Amino acid sequence: MEPIIIVLIILVVLVFIALIKTIQVIPQASAAIVERFGRYTRTLNAGLNIVVPFIDTIRNRIDLREQVVPFPPQPVITQDNLVVNIDTVIYYQVTDARAATYEVASYIQAIEQLTVTTLRNIIGGMDLERTLTSREEINAALRGVLDEATGKWGIRVNRVELKAIEPPTSIQDSMEKQMRADRDKRAAILQAEGVRQSEILTAEGQKQSAILRAEGEAKAAALRAEGEAQAIRVVFESIHAGDPDQKLLSYQYLQMLPKIAEGDANKLWIVPSEIGDALKGLGGAIGNFNPAGGATIPKPGGGPERQAPPID
Repeated sequence: MEPIIIVLIILVVLVFIALIKTIQVIPQASAAIVERFGRYTRTLNAGLNIVVPFIDTIRNRIDLREQVVPFPPQPVITQDNLVVNIDTVIYYQVTDARAATYEVASYIQAIEQLTVTTLRNIIGGMDLERTLTSREEINAALRGVLDEATGKWGIRVNRVELKAIEPPTSIQDSMEKQMRADRDKRAAILQAEGVRQSEILTAEGQKQSAILRAEGEAKAAALRAEGEAQAIRVVFESIHAGDPDQKLLSYQYLQMLPKIAEGDANKLWIVPSEIGDALKGLGGAIGNFNPAGGATIPKPGGGPERQAPPID
């Protein structure tokens, strides 16, 4: 009985292994290549799949999700004979599992080498300054070449990015000095522009202040002149209202003579001709002079006369 039990156990094990090889579960966003006797048969998609055990074999399992592959820095010579190191990142996706398996031996290595050669061709036609400022142009050109070449491999290149472009150390030092000089130049220009604007505003303020001051002085002078004219008019009207005689006017004229002579700048004093008429009127008002050195002055209001003191 024991040999029969051993045979049954072997049969159960074989059946179990056959079931395992018959049922193939493919994860989501994956695919598997099936070969029968070494020849491609079909591609298994995500889900539960049935294959013929011991006849069909799984050749390759491929991830259909978008992949990101960074490549190490590659030395590239620019048009002006400068060596720069460029880091690249490739975003690709397998669209045909069969082509990715049978059209190329290693599509990762193939993409890397194609990226390096294409990058050298593109950068070789640019100088350093254009290389540093034309990343979008380089990315677009590199992606176009890669997408066209990898299409027959069942691979779609979605994006190509340049991580870094590193020029030689001497060139970096020169660029830093140039950038520092440009920043200093811009700072000096901004400072000069600020000083000029400040001076313009200051001059404009002084101009407005002078204009306002002149307008104020003109208005003040006009008001003073108007006030003096008003005062003269009032005095003139008062004098005419009082009907002064010639004697009073002559006396007032003599009182104004000392004020006319005031001031250190008056080196020459010209006596007007009207002073004679004023003295005549004043003499008539004073009266006759006394031989003893006095004069008789009539008292206002018709009162008695009084003797004036003698004149020294």
